[in-house]
Amino acid sequence: MAGEEFSFPLRVYIEDTDAGGIVYYVNYLKFMERARTELMRSLGFGKDYIFTHELMFVVRDMTVKYLKPARLDEQLQVTALVTQCRGASMRMSQSVERKGELLAQGEVTIACVERSSMKPRRIPAQMMDRLVPPKTNKN
Repeated sequence: MAGEEFSFPLRVYIEDTDAGGIVYYVNYLKFMERARTELMRSLGFGKDYIFTHELMFVVRDMTVKYLKPARLDEQLQVTALVTQCRGASMRMSQSVERKGELLAQGEVTIACVERSSMKPRRIPAQMMDRLVPPKTNKN
């Protein structure tokens, strides 16, 4: 799973939309958060792992480009791909699509912090091993 794009299916509900039935812009951030959470769960790092290891992941920065609207009751695919992972942070590329049509794309930097102090800490080695694809030798 590491190094591969993760895809999460999602349906648009009424609470996700504005009065015109269009997905409200901030909800794309929620959709992307769900995909990141499910990616980590698929790698074996669900909330139980994170709480047991006294760590948290917090968004340090995020950019989003909104390209086309999603509407009420549509089926979407939300993706997450780890593009960089080092020390106490990781970067992911994300998208929201409808039947292969790109609706929104984003880049997020996430910091790993100690739960009690909220100070940066290294991403656990076990997690790093799953997030970073092994390097291939091209000799």
